[in-house]
Amino acid sequence: VQLQASGGGLVQAGDSLRLSCTASDRTFTLFVGWFRQAPGKEREFVAAVSRSGQSEYYADSVKDRFTISRDNANNTVYLQMNNLKPEDTAVYYCASTTSWNLRSVAAYEYWGQGTLVTVSS
Repeated sequence: VQLQASGGGLVQAGDSLRLSCTASDRTFTLFVGWFRQAPGKEREFVAAVSRSGQSEYYADSVKDRFTISRDNANNTVYLQMNNLKPEDTAVYYCASTTSWNLRSVAAYEYWGQGTLVTVSS
């Protein structure tokens, strides 16, 4: 069971980035979420998507700027991040869960390694 996150980088405020999370087939049948952790802060929920991809959930801080989507045929979940702000700077993690408690870090069983997003002002 493996999750591989990629797509991070250094951008300027207002720019866009798309993160990808590729999973093994078994993991990909689960709900998939994105979390982020800024230096000195706790890991926090960003977005999640249901198994079918039809239901999406967002933190208020990213709603209307970020979009989560999934391509089940290619075992990949995306996080399109637009209008990035310096406060979006963090290590971003993807994770999967069987729980409906999608906003809780503790609910996720499988985690990928993080990908660093740095937004300069």
